[in-house]
Amino acid sequence: MRAVRNLCIAIAALSGSAYAETVKIAALGDSLTAGYGLPLEDGFVPQLQRWLDAQGADVEILNAGVSGDTTAGGLSRTDWTLTPDVDGLIVALGGNDYLRGLDPAISKENLRGILAKAEIADVDTLLVGITAGGNYGPAFKAQFDASYVSLSDEFSVPLYPDIFAGLLAEAGAQGSVADLLQPDGIHPNAKGVAANVAAIGPIILDLIFDLQQ
Repeated sequence: MRAVRNLCIAIAALSGSAYAETVKIAALGDSLTAGYGLPLEDGFVPQLQRWLDAQGADVEILNAGVSGDTTAGGLSRTDWTLTPDVDGLIVALGGNDYLRGLDPAISKENLRGILAKAEIADVDTLLVGITAGGNYGPAFKAQFDASYVSLSDEFSVPLYPDIFAGLLAEAGAQGSVADLLQPDGIHPNAKGVAANVAAIGPIILDLIFDLQQ
C-alpha cells in the first residue's frame, strides 16, 4: 500500500495539475527539530525536505522547532504555528520534559492540548514520541512512554514511537551510536539526522497522501 501511495504522490508531482497548492506541514518540536548544533542545511527539517523532494512530494516543511522547548512551550506556540495555510502538523516534543524529569502526567496534558488545538483547526497530525531511559525509574519510564500511545488512540492520530528509531537502527547495524551523535552525546550529527529522516520519511509521505485526498 505504501508503494502505491508513493507512486500516486510522484505522479501528482509530475503532472503539476493534480493539486492546486503545495501541501504545508509544520514541524512543532524542540532542538531535534530545530537542528541544534548543525549547519542549517544539515538539520532535521532541511534534510527531510530534500528527502521528500526526492520522492516527488509537493510539500513544504515548516521548521517550528525551538531548542530547549518542552511540551509546555510547544503548547504555548501552537496557536500561532497553526496558521491558515498549514495543512498538517508534526508534533515532536517531550525530550526536554524527560531530561528534566518533569511529571509525565503534565507532559501528557500539554501534548493533549496541542492535539486538541490541531483537531479544532482540522489539521491532520503525526505524533512523534521519544523513548525514555530508566534513569528516573521504571514507573516514570512506563508512564512517559505510554502517554504517546494513549494520546494517539485518544485523538486517532498516527504515532511514530521514537524520533531516534532510524539512528538507533543505523547504530545497531554499524555497532556505534557515537558516530551518529554530536560531541554532547545527545543530539544527532548530520549522519544521525539522515538516518532518522530515512526512517520517518515514509510515514510523512503517508500523511501527505492523506492530506491530498
